[in-house]
Amino acid sequence: MGLDGIIILDNLGRPIIQSGFRSSTTAYPLLHIDAVNNAIQKATSPKDVDPVLYVAPYNAADNSSACCHVECGDVRILCPISGDVDPLVGFAFMQTFIDILREYFGTVSAATLRDNFDVVYQLFEETLDAGGHPLTTSSNALRDIVLPPSLLNKLLNVAGANFNSTINSGSGPAAGPFSSPIPWRKTGVKHANNEIYFDIYEELKAVVNKHGTTITSSVMGKAEANSKLSGTPDCLLTFTNPQVLSDCAFHPCVRLQRWTRDKALSFVPPDGRFVLFDYRYSPSVTQSNSGNAALSARDNIAVPLAVKATIVLEDNGVSFDVALSSRLSTHALEAVEVELRLGEGASGIKCALSRGLGGGGFINASARTAEGSTGASWAYDSKSTVLKWRIPVVPPSSSWSLRGSCTASARVPRPSHSIMVRFEITSHTFSALKVDQLKVTQEQYKPYKGVRGRSSGVVEWRW
Repeated sequence: MGLDGIIILDNLGRPIIQSGFRSSTTAYPLLHIDAVNNAIQKATSPKDVDPVLYVAPYNAADNSSACCHVECGDVRILCPISGDVDPLVGFAFMQTFIDILREYFGTVSAATLRDNFDVVYQLFEETLDAGGHPLTTSSNALRDIVLPPSLLNKLLNVAGANFNSTINSGSGPAAGPFSSPIPWRKTGVKHANNEIYFDIYEELKAVVNKHGTTITSSVMGKAEANSKLSGTPDCLLTFTNPQVLSDCAFHPCVRLQRWTRDKALSFVPPDGRFVLFDYRYSPSVTQSNSGNAALSARDNIAVPLAVKATIVLEDNGVSFDVALSSRLSTHALEAVEVELRLGEGASGIKCALSRGLGGGGFINASARTAEGSTGASWAYDSKSTVLKWRIPVVPPSSSWSLRGSCTASARVPRPSHSIMVRFEITSHTFSALKVDQLKVTQEQYKPYKGVRGRSSGVVEWRW
């Protein structure tokens, strides 16, 4: 069985566009729209809504169904499913469809989808067949069928002209959709400068107890490529330390047999941007040769920061002192955001920010002057009762602190016993994955290659 259809809602819960549905009941899409809107209204925050919702049938004779939904910008995409369909199929298709919309429009927003209603509807028809099964999801193949929006295309449509195959095939009028023997790459691709870029992104998720010991940690990564190579190049990408990669999921262009045998990526790349592979960083593989038998310690990844929190619960109030320091010696932490939930009824927030020794001396600043001197700032959201502390740049080996207090309506306040820390690190990867070389055959040119890394992290630090 396939997916029942796709629905796109705006930020007010109103439908913008929907695909054709396999169900014969006209009320079926409306049931799922109402189920999502009701769940959002009942939840404290839209992020607290379950990603899969149960939807009761309209008639007693009908079967129940489920609604998978994801939020993207100011729109929400719904994917109703029924029968024995795995919800992960719906989420995978919605993520793929979001990537297609970004390829076509740059940004996904309600205004963009309304302005390009005809293009979105054509994409629905080409990506899902009548049975609800994913059909054509490759951007290169879709561009041969559905023209990306542009002023020229709109003028041609108004004039009643159809130059789809001539303009978009890249090989003249003789070549049309699906003329290439490689599904993900068009024929006759030409670029003035032959170059390919690789971006390696890694995200750390960790939980640390009050003693500073990492309870659990994991790093998921992906390698995005931007190929601007002419012709039909055959690429061979090798790494100096491929053993750090585990649980890999490759783009269809990658030859799995070559990876299994040599741990090298052999592929004919699509033209443009694409995700070459996703992976999980496994430090236990690199350290197993050293004879370390402690599996739990071996699997944990070092957290690049330290948090020390002193929170005192008082009658009708809370006082807190949170210190953050960087454990890195060569890279700076960027876009650092510390969140502390103070609990229901918290008000009268008073905070003072300061920067300690390391990374350029000692700077002390009050809350009002912190943004101008240290770059740090704080803000309190009374609706979610979350205190947010933002630091644009934390230099290596530097320390920062946030001291403050608040009053609470309850006699015994109940702040959260964990502090959430988010950060980014440029030119850095936790796995230290290194590209050895890139060989290109079947073409005469020598391409330019660029590789860069970027890391981010979400750490739950308990106190």
